[in-house]
Amino acid sequence: MGHCCSKGVAADNETNATDHRLKPPHQPVASPSPVMPSVNSVSTASDATPGRHTSANSFSVNSPFPSPLPAGVAPSPAMTPGRKFRWPLPPPSPAKPIIAALQRWQGKMAKPKDGPIPEEQQGEGGGEGERTLDKSFGYGKNFGAKFELGKEVGRGHFGHTCWAKGKKGELKGQSVAVKIISKSKMTSAIAIEDVRREVKMLKALSGHTNLVKFYEAFEDVNNVYIVMELCEGGELLDRILERGGRYPEDDAKAIIVQILDVVAYCHLQGVVHRDLKPENFLFVSKVENAGMKVIDFGLSDFVRPDQRLNDIVGSAYYVAPEVLHRSYSVEADLWSIGVISYILLCGSRPFWARTESGIFRSVLRANPNFDDSPWPSISPEAKDFVKRLLNKDHRKRMTAAQALTHPWLRNERIAIPLDILIYKLVKSYVRASPLKRAALKALSKALPEDELIYLRAQFSLLEPKDGSISLENFRMALMKVATDAMKESRVSDILNLMEPLAYKNLDFEEFCAAAISVYQLEVHQEWEKIATTAFEHFKEAGNRVISVEELAQEMSLGPSAYSLMSDWITKSDGKLSFVGYTKFLHGVTVRSSNNTRQRQLV
Repeated sequence: MGHCCSKGVAADNETNATDHRLKPPHQPVASPSPVMPSVNSVSTASDATPGRHTSANSFSVNSPFPSPLPAGVAPSPAMTPGRKFRWPLPPPSPAKPIIAALQRWQGKMAKPKDGPIPEEQQGEGGGEGERTLDKSFGYGKNFGAKFELGKEVGRGHFGHTCWAKGKKGELKGQSVAVKIISKSKMTSAIAIEDVRREVKMLKALSGHTNLVKFYEAFEDVNNVYIVMELCEGGELLDRILERGGRYPEDDAKAIIVQILDVVAYCHLQGVVHRDLKPENFLFVSKVENAGMKVIDFGLSDFVRPDQRLNDIVGSAYYVAPEVLHRSYSVEADLWSIGVISYILLCGSRPFWARTESGIFRSVLRANPNFDDSPWPSISPEAKDFVKRLLNKDHRKRMTAAQALTHPWLRNERIAIPLDILIYKLVKSYVRASPLKRAALKALSKALPEDELIYLRAQFSLLEPKDGSISLENFRMALMKVATDAMKESRVSDILNLMEPLAYKNLDFEEFCAAAISVYQLEVHQEWEKIATTAFEHFKEAGNRVISVEELAQEMSLGPSAYSLMSDWITKSDGKLSFVGYTKFLHGVTVRSSNNTRQRQLV
C-alpha cells in the first residue's frame, strides 16, 4: 500500500518523520506517534465525555487517573485503554496554537460570546466555583434496583462505560451499555449543561436505525448513568485495521451510506455531531455485514438553521477548517465523513503531522494526496466523492442527502432523506429580487442530469399536488420527520421566513431554480459549460438594462464597489455581461479581517 499524505504544504517540520498509515495492534509505534494503536476492547454505546472535551485522540488529552467507580465494579488500569497519541508528556493545549496563529493572521480576536476556549472552560482542581455548582439532574435514583452492573468495557476522560443487565421492567434480562459520568469531573456549569444536553439529545433523536438507542438516565451522589443499547460488534476502526487498513470500494460504500443516512437525519433535526470518527461508529454484532450505530453525542449541539457555532471541539484528524476558524454549522460533519471516506478507501489519513497544532495547519493549508497508491486504482467517481466532501469552502461541500445521490453511491435502493438545505435555499429564493430569481431560473435550465436526480428526489419528498408545491407542502414534509430535537433547535422557525411562498406555488422547473446552490454547482467539472448555457437562457428571458448603482444595490454593496463592477455591464447595451452574470449569481463573500467586517467581490 502506498504512502499517502497531505500534499501542497508542509504542515509541520516533522511531518514526514513517521509513516501515518493506520496500523494493526501488533505493530510498535515510536513515541510520539500519530498512529492510533488498536485495543481489543468490547464495543460500548459511548465514551463518557461531558464538557467541551472528547475522548481518545481528541482535543483534550485523557486523564491518566481512573474516574471513581460505582460500587461493585473492579478498578481499571491507571492508563486509559483507548486510542490516543503516545505522548511522553501531555501535549500542548491543542486549541491555543491555532488560536494564536489566527490572531497573528487576523489581528487580536475577541473571545466567543459563549465563553472562553474549551480548555479554559474546564477546571481540574474544583476550587470555590465547584462547591456552588448544582449537580442534581432530576434523573431517577434507583439505578441499582433496576440494573446489575458488570465489567467495564471502555473509558473516557470523565468516566467510563460498563456492561449491565436489566433486573426488572421492560429491560429485564437484557444486556445494555451504561455510560457512567463522574460528577466529581463536572467542574463547571458548562460541563453540567453538556451532560444535560447529551441526555436530552439522545432522548430526542432516538429512533433512527443507525443511531444508538437510548433507554433511560439515572443519577446518584457520585455519578450520572446513561443506559443505552449495547453494540457488541466492535468499532469501525477495528474493522479497518482487521482488513489491513482499507476497504474495497463496494464495502466502503455500504459503510458510508449508513453514516450519511444517520447524519442527514441528525442535520434535518438541527443536530450537529461534531465528533464523527471511526471510533464513534459501532457494529451491532460481529457478523460481517452487521449494521452500524453512531455513538457519543457528548460534543454534539443543537444548531438553528442560520446559526454559526464558534467553540473549537472535536478530534484533531477529523476537524473541519471552519471549526478552526470558529464559524461553522452542520457542514463540519460532512468534512469528517470525507476524512473517514478517505481512510476507508486508502488506509491513510488525508491530513497528518506529529503534533495537533501541526495537524491543524495541515487541515487549513494542505491538500489531500490523490496521486499515490492506491488512488490510481480507485474509481474516478470515488475520488470525486471524497474531494467534494473535503472542500475547504464549506459552502461548496455536499450535504449528507446530496452525497447519497452522488454517482459513486447512486442506487435505486437507497432512500434519499429530506434535506434541510432545500428549505434554506427556497427561503432565499422567495425573498430574492426579480432579477436574482430570473438569473437562477436561467441557471436551472442548464443543470446536468446528475444534479436533477437529487432535485427530483427532494421535490418528490414534498409530495407535490397537481405538479406543484406550496408552503403547506414544506410544512407537512417537515412535520412528518419532526422530533423533540427539532423543537430544541427551532428548525421549524425557517417556515416563518418562507412566508412569501404562501401566496404562490412552485412547479418542478421553478423549484429547481429555487433549490440551486451556486457555490456547490461551481465545483462541478462542467461548470463553465453550465454557466455559458445558463447565460444564453438569461440573455433571452431575464437580462435587462441595469446601472452599476442599481446592480450594487441588488448585491447590497456600497459606492466603493462601483469601480470593481465596471466590466460586469456591457457598454454597448447596458446589460449584464457573462462575467457580470456569474458574479451576480455567486454573490458577495463576507470575511473578517482585523475585527472589521469587509465585503469582497469574488
